Amino acid sequence: MRSNLRRSVFTALAAAALAIPCASSWAQSWPNKPVTIVVPFPPGGGTDAFARPLFAAMTKNSGKQFLIDNKGGAGGTLGAGIASRAAPDGYTFFMGAVHHAIAPSMYPKLDYNIETDFVPVGLVSSVPQVVVVNPAKVQANTLPEFLAFVRANPGKLNYGSAGNGTSHHLAGELFKLQSKTFITHIPYRGAGPALQDLIAGQVDVMFDGLGSSAAHIKGGRIKALAVASDKAAPGFPNVPTAKDGGMAQYQVATWYGIWAPKGTPADVIAAMQAEMRKALESAELRNTWTGLGTETPNLYGEAFGRFVSGEVKRWAEVVKASGAKLD
Repeated sequence: MRSNLRRSVFTALAAAALAIPCASSWAQSWPNKPVTIVVPFPPGGGTDAFARPLFAAMTKNSGKQFLIDNKGGAGGTLGAGIASRAAPDGYTFFMGAVHHAIAPSMYPKLDYNIETDFVPVGLVSSVPQVVVVNPAKVQANTLPEFLAFVRANPGKLNYGSAGNGTSHHLAGELFKLQSKTFITHIPYRGAGPALQDLIAGQVDVMFDGLGSSAAHIKGGRIKALAVASDKAAPGFPNVPTAKDGGMAQYQVATWYGIWAPKGTPADVIAAMQAEMRKALESAELRNTWTGLGTETPNLYGEAFGRFVSGEVKRWAEVVKASGAKLD
């Protein structure tokens, strides 16, 4: 009887082992169904501007589907919370931004932790913020002219952002702090809706990521006064820097990256990184990134995670110094 019992147990264990593929075989077959990437902002914003060409290229290269699921709200924190609770099966990823390094200092009760509830996959891009205005409402062609215009119209101008606690919000508050001016903050549910209202003249100015403003600048719908950097942005050599305009300390960049829910198999993460590298290093995407004002990054895995942790600390200091609050 004991011999029969041992044989039964061994048979059951062997069957179970055969039924569960090893991690490497799983990674070799991944993905065998569409992969969803949660983008926590509406279409038309900076995250979307980089997500769509990236995942279109990955779909083309692999012959597999990488689908974007826009879930906007609460400065990008709503979608982040949803992504953090997704099954760690390799079929849900999260494309967030610098906003998610700012959020811990702005939102007292987040339902996720960007440093512990996700696995860092890789950096997609890093692009400077740009001061853009509605040309019909703001009579300024340079940063010094804009500062003179703001000071001549105290309390009359407003700026749109992608939401409370986003880089647009903090870039605006930092600009006000350093220039000793006042502009009213109007938060939106994403950069896309804010940009549409800037174009329509409902808001006067934005401190936007260059990636989402690029097409509208080139189309003449909005005017770029300066990039928040000490050097010109790739693809935009004629847009002056904040340093050129007398604000050398005004340096703000928006970056975008990809994470996976904690517990996602390491081999699947590696496979995702390989697909990212192939797409990002292609001539097609390099040209696209230049057109959006950024260079192609090379930061993956733990190195990307350390970068994010450093950004969380850095933005906490900016929030404290600027006195930024939720509106």
